[in-house]
Amino acid sequence: MTTDKRQHNMPFGAAPLPDGGVSFQLWAPAAAQVDVCLTHRHVDDSDKNIAARHVTLQMESGAEGCFSITTDLAATGTLYFFRIDGDQRIPDPASRFQPEDVHGPSEVIDPAGWSWQDTDWRGRPWEEVIIYELHVGSFTPQGNFAAVQEKLDYLAELGITAIELMPIADFPGKHNWGYDGTYLFAPDHRYGRPEDLKSLINAAHRRGLMVFLDVVYNHFGPEGNYLHLYAPQFFTEQHMTPWGPAINYDGKYRETVRQFYIHNALYWLEEYHFDGLRFDAVHAIKDDSQPDILTELAQRVHEYFGNSRHVHLVLENDHNAAHYLSRDKTAQPLWYSAQWNDDSHHALHVLLTSESDGYYMDYTDDPIHHLGRCLTEGFAYQGEPSRYRDDRPRGEASHHLPPTAFVCFLQNHDQVGNRAFGERMARLAEPAPIRAVLALLLLSPSPPLLFMGQEWGCVQPFAFFCDFSPELATQVAVGRQQEFARFPQFNNPQWRKRIPNPQDPATFEQSVLDWDACNLPLHRQWLALHRELLTLRRHEVIPRLYNIANQQKSYSRLSERALSVRWILGDGSELLLIANLGPQILTGLELSLHHVLYTTHTSELAGPDLHALPPWSVAWCMHTDTAT
Repeated sequence: MTTDKRQHNMPFGAAPLPDGGVSFQLWAPAAAQVDVCLTHRHVDDSDKNIAARHVTLQMESGAEGCFSITTDLAATGTLYFFRIDGDQRIPDPASRFQPEDVHGPSEVIDPAGWSWQDTDWRGRPWEEVIIYELHVGSFTPQGNFAAVQEKLDYLAELGITAIELMPIADFPGKHNWGYDGTYLFAPDHRYGRPEDLKSLINAAHRRGLMVFLDVVYNHFGPEGNYLHLYAPQFFTEQHMTPWGPAINYDGKYRETVRQFYIHNALYWLEEYHFDGLRFDAVHAIKDDSQPDILTELAQRVHEYFGNSRHVHLVLENDHNAAHYLSRDKTAQPLWYSAQWNDDSHHALHVLLTSESDGYYMDYTDDPIHHLGRCLTEGFAYQGEPSRYRDDRPRGEASHHLPPTAFVCFLQNHDQVGNRAFGERMARLAEPAPIRAVLALLLLSPSPPLLFMGQEWGCVQPFAFFCDFSPELATQVAVGRQQEFARFPQFNNPQWRKRIPNPQDPATFEQSVLDWDACNLPLHRQWLALHRELLTLRRHEVIPRLYNIANQQKSYSRLSERALSVRWILGDGSELLLIANLGPQILTGLELSLHHVLYTTHTSELAGPDLHALPPWSVAWCMHTDTAT
């Protein structure tokens, strides 16, 4: 079996050297002196006791606040701290592993110690992506990388082509969504060691599954970050964010800061062989430079990997900044493959639930129009004023982009977990409407995303949970209640007290998937539906998405709650959707059934033509005789 070694070389952190010894580097511009404090653990053969040997070495001061040392007193497995000005000991901000959590020592990891068996893996084209988002800690009762690996056959049989892991950067405490990560190069020790994550990715590739990672480059978590002690220049008060001073992407010292994040992206893609990255809430990144960090990062990634393999970059961006999704003359992304399309989710959510609080208010005026625009043009808001955002304009024109530039979903961690009680759609809408919307999403040209458990109609909540130190824990619990105080149903303080405490272990425990439920008859029906639709997508839709760019696409309103949508796909075939997303029968249709690809109410159709659709039903048709 052919094996491969992978190591991403960085200008910071700890790196074992081929001939022995370890190189340590730290950027600490506010420090006068930096030491590296080493701890060697070994077993005394005479009495089998674990002993430790401690060594402290002064690092050499270099240009612009860089400190470094190379020593043969350290090796793979050595634990270490950096000591600032003879006082505060801190973990390595570029630590590859934190075996004792965010306040503990870092561990020297040798990336070359892992042998990969996926040397022939070159990834998969973006057109083939069907994403399954999961949280490692709550996806299984074991809550680790090894347990996710045991579910790979299940995911492949479901029809998934890409697993997306919610952030895994080392976070404080026993459990966390991951968006409070502090050590961005270190897989959280609760999930397993670095080799456990590599084993998961290696096994996924053997099954033809891509693996994406959610990364957070807009802030650090509130606990375990020591940068302000020795590198306050990492942040800037020129820009403020919900978490305080912004990360310094455009001020003095910006090059060092930008390289930290660019190398982080390259590190996950090269050393761990991830197939893509999803960038969380980039609208919260403040950067007035040209090119901005998002553009420079994407350019560096594409230059680094070239055509050697498929690497996909995906955004979450509330600003709907379409320019990041631009395509070249061959319809390939210049920077980012796609963006999560919150607009399409919100329009569908309003149709399913009639909710109007929060950002849903922007879609209640005409949800069918917003949905039609999403299906054909990408964003519903392309510069129009947003009522939820005090009538400020939101978005950029996106009609020129292909539908493959927009990831669509009915559920994800945000849209479930940011609800007060973490309710899933199965608790909010009836089965027939959900089936219709699933048929719409899973067969449309836009790449679909499923949230873990959705495929079997999971009714468990996915709540917001964390495990901070006591003082911070109180602040988080109070803040969670205040967050919902502006919603009418939570005006009463007694109702707010019912909101689950993120710090309560029970809040996390109720979010852990119950895999036994998957085998119940009702849940098996949902699972069968997802498998049927994803099989149809794989055979009939995906092969026609390649080279899709500048093709015709349009929608027509058929009633207040119904529409038809038409796409010309990459092979010249025509894909047609008729969707009745309301409680009334839709009549007046003239549709030949000879080209029907799928309907939600096949048993109710008769004759060679379709003249009506029942409430909450969808019909898909494919015309291939116009292919060029």
